[in-house]
Amino acid sequence: MKIDNYSFGKLVLDGKIYESDIIIYPGKVDSSWWRREGHYLCIEDIRDVIKEKPDVVIIGTGYYGAMTVPQETIDYLKKVQVIVKKTPEAVQLFNDISLKETNKKIVAMFHLTC
Repeated sequence: MKIDNYSFGKLVLDGKIYESDIIIYPGKVDSSWWRREGHYLCIEDIRDVIKEKPDVVIIGTGYYGAMTVPQETIDYLKKVQVIVKKTPEAVQLFNDISLKETNKKIVAMFHLTC
């Protein structure tokens, strides 16, 4: 999977447009992702991500980085490489890693607006 484009509130993945927050799993997309506390990523918001047993989790915190990812949430993802960046940088990183690291299971979570 490759992200073709990202702008505030809009992400294009393999030609398909998404205008709400998404989680990209290997081979599928959850376009109905919403967090319990909006701009705060709680442990319960990542339970489905954990079930996938990823090697790498990329978290895009929004165009301006408004979504907070507390340390306890990062710590809950034990033995997983967690990368937290503003969404524009996280998108670039997702594309770079997914092209180079084909043997790693990558899950990416993107807040598309603020």
